[in-house]
Amino acid sequence: MNAGLGSNRLKVMSLLDQIVADITAAMKAKEADRLSTLRMVKATLMNRKIEKGSELTDEEVQKALQSLVKQRKDSIDQYEKAGRAELAAKEAAEVAVIEEYLPVAASAEEIEQAVADAVAATGATSMKDMGLVMKAALANLAGKNADGKAVSEAVKAKLNG
Repeated sequence: MNAGLGSNRLKVMSLLDQIVADITAAMKAKEADRLSTLRMVKATLMNRKIEKGSELTDEEVQKALQSLVKQRKDSIDQYEKAGRAELAAKEAAEVAVIEEYLPVAASAEEIEQAVADAVAATGATSMKDMGLVMKAALANLAGKNADGKAVSEAVKAKLNG
């Protein structure tokens, strides 16, 4: 059922509504792993909604999803260091499901360009300007799913060299 998020469906349906609809589809298709991940995502979003005291915007949903992806990527690193490949694979599968609801990830070239633009705009010359450059680079990548670690590494490479 889920052939990615078509641009027409995304406009008509909120991200949360899409996740709820996909939970139903996963139940009907008997996709246990996908269903488990989507239910976890929905529970996280419901908790955020309760904390906020009102409905979440699609932007807030995306931030929550990015946070879930980051947590899972950190877990993957830990599991791989501990030699637990099966747990790392489970986390990677969850990342793949969650990322379906996020914008396409920024390419390495896009990150490099955003960092170069940020360095030029801020006039940064050394590592002490890293925070300033990071803020500007992430602003340049707004609307794209940019990995903070990759942006940080690109900034370090640019400022060091």
